Amino acid sequence: MPDIVIRHIDGLMAERIKSLAKDRQWSINDVVLHALRHGLGMASGNIFAETMLNPDELTVLSGQWDAREKAALQEAIQALSLTRPTQLSPANLSLDESLG
Repeated sequence: MPDIVIRHIDGLMAERIKSLAKDRQWSINDVVLHALRHGLGMASGNIFAETMLNPDELTVLSGQWDAREKAALQEAIQALSLTRPTQLSPANLSLDESLG
């Protein structure tokens, strides 16, 4: 199997990976593989399954969506696709503390 190196992981993500590995008593590699499989729609009942969904299914809405919901989701996806990769990172978000 090929190896992949992932660079530029922010500290928050690295800590979350380490925390999950410790909590589940998994290796860091197993946590990352699990996250990738779920994020890519490749997981099934067995958490380490090698089953792959049709990649086109990831872009198709399933379930009961009315036209307004579909439009809202598509608008949100379009807006997110236009953001810079770091734009929504915790370090770049400034929350108004007076609201909380």
